[in-house]
Amino acid sequence: MDTFLAIASRREVRMYSERAVPEDLQRRILNAGRLSGSSQNRQQRRFIWVTDRERLERLAGTVYRPANVRGCAFAVAISVWGRGPTSFDAGRAAQNMLLAAWNEGLGSCPNGMPDREATAAVLGLPEGETPAIVLSFGYPERTGRAPESRSPEEWIEAADRKPFDEIVERV
Repeated sequence: MDTFLAIASRREVRMYSERAVPEDLQRRILNAGRLSGSSQNRQQRRFIWVTDRERLERLAGTVYRPANVRGCAFAVAISVWGRGPTSFDAGRAAQNMLLAAWNEGLGSCPNGMPDREATAAVLGLPEGETPAIVLSFGYPERTGRAPESRSPEEWIEAADRKPFDEIVERV
């Protein structure tokens, strides 16, 4: 898939089918995150790959929208530590994984946490390590339009986003 088409057509998926996601595909998505850049190449992040149903259920109880995690095939929590732009680095890794999943026909959704300490406890994170985001992944329950069914411009027009000129200021 064309990268710009992937960016323009990707939508959050919050309801997943029960179809299993092959492990090699899960690893490919995790690798997409691992390959993202980081500030001064410090790589102060770690991916906690959650596939166990019991752990997914406990993790679901720590995010704003539990159903997003309850129904997913697997989740990835990105944890960070240290100084520097760790949130930005986590975001770069997350976006790589979300786009890699979309390219493979999987849906995904980032999930925020009202209590990061509760999430850290469920994930067994060591002191000093903080969860930045929880990503849920799976095959979509409902199939939407195929990315190629529209041009990037048509996807952009259909997106619920502020107008370009309201977001972009040229100086």
